[in-house]
Amino acid sequence: MLKLCNKGSVTIKKKVSYFCSKCGFESPKWTGRCSGCDSWNTLEEVVAEKKKHFPAFRENTAVKRLSEVVSSNSDRIITDLSEFNRVLGGGIVKDSLTILSARPGAGKSTLLLQVSDNIASQGYKVLYASAEESESQLKSRADRILCNINRSIWITSDTSMDNVLTAVNQINPDLIIVDSIQTFSLEAYGSRPGSPIQTMECANELLKIAKSPERPRAVIIVGQMTKEDEIAGLRALEHLVDTVLIIDGESGEELRGLLCTKNRFGSTGEMGFFALTDAGMTSIDNPSEFFMTNREDGEKALGSALTVIKEGSRPIIVEIESLVSKAFTPYPSRIAECLKRDQLNTLIAILEQRGGIDLYSQNVVIKTTGGLQLKDQSVNLAIIMSIVSSIKNMPLPNNTAFLADVGLTGELKKVPLLEGRVRELERMGFNTVYIAKNALKDLLKFKSIKIVELNTINDVISNMKF
Repeated sequence: MLKLCNKGSVTIKKKVSYFCSKCGFESPKWTGRCSGCDSWNTLEEVVAEKKKHFPAFRENTAVKRLSEVVSSNSDRIITDLSEFNRVLGGGIVKDSLTILSARPGAGKSTLLLQVSDNIASQGYKVLYASAEESESQLKSRADRILCNINRSIWITSDTSMDNVLTAVNQINPDLIIVDSIQTFSLEAYGSRPGSPIQTMECANELLKIAKSPERPRAVIIVGQMTKEDEIAGLRALEHLVDTVLIIDGESGEELRGLLCTKNRFGSTGEMGFFALTDAGMTSIDNPSEFFMTNREDGEKALGSALTVIKEGSRPIIVEIESLVSKAFTPYPSRIAECLKRDQLNTLIAILEQRGGIDLYSQNVVIKTTGGLQLKDQSVNLAIIMSIVSSIKNMPLPNNTAFLADVGLTGELKKVPLLEGRVRELERMGFNTVYIAKNALKDLLKFKSIKIVELNTINDVISNMKF
């Protein structure tokens, strides 16, 4: 649809479109129901004046053979936050665009302010643009978590992306932080901040700054999160950026996990761990020690079993706890804070049918130390053994771990990357590990840990001498 606007004797044509605020679907006219996602009353009017013409091709673009292209190793800025560096693949790439998202109160601004201070202390200039917090609010947080505020950190509290771009030209920073992208707008577009067109155009302007061949810069943008724990706005925003980071963790807990779901400069799926305190975010450099209960030699706990999971490329030792109690209702409770309930019910059914242990009248509760989520099938044997320990009223040794998947037949199954997991147990001083038969090719590689290979869960239960 076209609207005619008279300015003096000049008639300007403006295009009017309607965009869905939920899925970004574009419609030439307003309708009550979005044709893209079937949502009601989500179409918003956007008036855009076409200022310039973008050609369909770039001049002087040469076609090259892929084998003749010179590879470029992007420089990185290394911070003192080792977990942050790990997730990014070794530090912040100087010509990258990164988006960080999390629930409200998860620590996004705190982490980025610490990163800003650390980078500024290395001689780099940092511009922190926030549309959600005032300058005094940013200063109050900095006074709380930073010892000395570096003079190379510049801040601006504005909702105009045009003013932010002007500040970039004035300050010439090495790192630009925009908090958050859904609250900024460009004057050239008439829609409100947070609309699909404003969000994408603001992100495109920041992409041009980051990828400038004359002056590359690192840009980190904060993305708001929806109730479905997804980045608000179009999925195209995630495709646009180089790296997607998500902070996971409950607001009332100390533990925070930094997950990388996309990384063009490193491996995807890396997980970093932080402790959120009054002094800011602190890296947990040895997660295996953090997710285990420190007990004295000889001290044991009922229902506690140890195993190793993989978070990205790193093995982490976790402690699984179980509580089995008598049920006084026809339907006993199955509570799992750290894994899917269907997985717990499957393991209980295997233990009842193949292990000969009746749990039909027992409540079963499973959790992990530190609240870590269990998505790895290598924990299944440890879950079963923790339940057996609880119902038999006999503790398991603290220096013993269980590393195997469990089939419906009760047989132990090998798990991927087993050698690296066993090496982590050996590094942490474990004496024994139970695995599936023939899961490791060379047992002689391990000198200080005993590897027990068994076939079924009954063999493990009998070997533990319950």
